[in-house]
Amino acid sequence: MTGELNELSTFEEMSSVQELAEEDFAPMSKCGIDFLSDFWQEKYLQEYIKNGGSKIKFVTGRQGSGKTYFLQLMTTIAKTENYKTAQFSAKEIWLHDFKDIYVEILEQCNIMDCLEAVSHFLIQEMGFSYQDIPEGMRFIDYLSQNGSGDAITKREIRTLLRKIFLDNPLMDNNFALACSMLTGSILGYPVLEEQNKELLLAWLKGDRSIKLSQLRALDFYPSRITKYNARHMLRSLAELICMGGYSGLFVTIDDMEILTSRSSLELVHYTKVKREDTYESIRQLIDDIDSMKHIMFVYAFDRELLDNENAGIKSYQALWMRIQNEIVGERFNRFSDMVDMDRLAAQEYTSDVIIALSKSIAEEHNTVRPLETEEAVEIVERARTGAVGIPQMIINAMQEVGADV
Repeated sequence: MTGELNELSTFEEMSSVQELAEEDFAPMSKCGIDFLSDFWQEKYLQEYIKNGGSKIKFVTGRQGSGKTYFLQLMTTIAKTENYKTAQFSAKEIWLHDFKDIYVEILEQCNIMDCLEAVSHFLIQEMGFSYQDIPEGMRFIDYLSQNGSGDAITKREIRTLLRKIFLDNPLMDNNFALACSMLTGSILGYPVLEEQNKELLLAWLKGDRSIKLSQLRALDFYPSRITKYNARHMLRSLAELICMGGYSGLFVTIDDMEILTSRSSLELVHYTKVKREDTYESIRQLIDDIDSMKHIMFVYAFDRELLDNENAGIKSYQALWMRIQNEIVGERFNRFSDMVDMDRLAAQEYTSDVIIALSKSIAEEHNTVRPLETEEAVEIVERARTGAVGIPQMIINAMQEVGADV
């Protein structure tokens, strides 16, 4: 993992305090941050998204404010709520071309796993139980073994495939046809050769090396997947995921502040044109989100992306106009689409919560001790003007006292 997770999940090297691993911060999940994570779980994952809604959220804050940890926590919660999840960093995946985002999500969701789940649904629709089919045996072979693999049954399979995929208005026709043929290959009917299966998967993944003429031999006449139709493909993928019995699709994209970096040493370096293309891509996703179902996107970035007038989000008015908060109340608004982790911490991370956090870390590592009340109070006071967020300040404070343990 890269980026802020290292800030929240590891101590820097020190002589008398062992280095903590990323997963060691699991005890923090119900200290302070649950004010927001529990709310998202109930209002979005269990209700709004699961019932067909779609949403885009933005998470920001100072370095070390807990953004990456929060994304990791919400991804874990989404999995427990039966969501397909995808998580990646803007430092690793190009964001200016939405096709790259779609392909990464498709890869992480494992489309064949989704199609396998849909095949189970189809088998049940035909009055059979997929649990009764021996492992490694295809449905059509199971039917033949039981004297049911006749022409009428095969026609019923074709009819159901057409109904599930091609007659679904939420699916792109080409995406639906490819999924129909791939599901047929799982069932064993209609028969699809392994080479043609690989061709269809390559097309779904936007592989430009394949020739479209090869697909025409399958009576399949698609256009290539580009940044212009990738959002439609993503909508189709989300529909496929739900057809497989999942609650929806949960996507997190971290380290968006890389857009303002001037370093050419980064694996992914954004020029002014690519940066503005990224902002435009997000703007288009915001405008299209109401046409999608069962999808939640969460983008995270350091405050630099908001404060930088020349290269940050505010430099692209078409996007900034869509995400700026017009009214800010005294209390942290858990419905807000722009989540300020510093503001959340200022409200929820009292000295008692900070002590609880330090205790949860100390329980996992006998080389450090919990913070005292005076130390926790000092963190609360320094957090108002500090350069880093409270979670990182806790780490730093425990690092300092660790040498005395």
